[in-house]
Amino acid sequence: MLDTNISEILDHISTQFNRYFSILIFLFGTIGNLLNCLVLSRPSLRSNPCTFYFLISSIANIISITSGLPSRILSGWNMDITNTNAFLCKIRAFIMFVSRSIAFWLVAFAAIDRWLLSSNQRQRRQFSSLKNAQQGTIAIIILSSCLYCQVLYCYDANMISAPLHCYGKTIVCRLVTDLTYALVTILCPLLIMCIFGLMTLSNIRRIHSHRLSESELNETKENNRKSLKSTNLQTRKRKRIDRHLSHVLFIQIIFSTILTIPQVIEKLYTTLTMNQMKSSLNITIDEFIYNFVLLLTYLASGMPFYIYTLSGGNTFRNGLMELFKTK
Repeated sequence: MLDTNISEILDHISTQFNRYFSILIFLFGTIGNLLNCLVLSRPSLRSNPCTFYFLISSIANIISITSGLPSRILSGWNMDITNTNAFLCKIRAFIMFVSRSIAFWLVAFAAIDRWLLSSNQRQRRQFSSLKNAQQGTIAIIILSSCLYCQVLYCYDANMISAPLHCYGKTIVCRLVTDLTYALVTILCPLLIMCIFGLMTLSNIRRIHSHRLSESELNETKENNRKSLKSTNLQTRKRKRIDRHLSHVLFIQIIFSTILTIPQVIEKLYTTLTMNQMKSSLNITIDEFIYNFVLLLTYLASGMPFYIYTLSGGNTFRNGLMELFKTK
């Protein structure tokens, strides 16, 4: 009797989350990422390779949210047609997985770009370019699409013994998809973000501690006095943008880690306990946790605009205000 009551309570809470929390994430996430695209595509920002990564990542987040969250919202009223239509189930899952993989890997590439730009070696800094960012983005789109092409076969509708009715149809399919998502789409990009983020901080500290000798400084001033007068303002502006982008990136890495690691843990747990016999209460608890951590990942996809606005300094806020004035 107690188990039944607990199961009913968890089912009710999960339904309310899908109905209302999903709508909130959908609205704020879609609007925020659209504003991101408009601000980051402005002439003063779009030539920066890190900004380009953020721009395409925001587009991928929009696709991820619009392809995944409507089914969560409709499931709260038992109206999700992807639960019963195999074609829509496969297409929705494929688009959602690919777009989320693209979004995460591009932020990881942005972390690498910040490390390259902060290096004291000129050859490394030259790798930080818009052309390389565009080529890297194309490569990620192609690889992500190839990585999840198996979803078009593996996913099917009307699944009974699964966290969702639209899910992998065999144990092997679930194992491949879940591990690919947990390790390749989430964990690997997060590790790259953290590693290169720490390396960037190390480079920044090294740059700040480095001082030119008096003779080198005088020689530089003498030889470049005229050129410095004409380029000093532009250089300071570019450095300010780079500094704000680095700060935004570090904040985004922290929030992405907090909001997506729970799903990685849940995926690994599900994989390890796949063949264990579970009571109805344990199954309900697993489904509740699955739904909750799934919504957290959508929250991570919807937060970049608010992170950029609050922690991006005047660079992003000024671009936003100019956008509103223009409109």
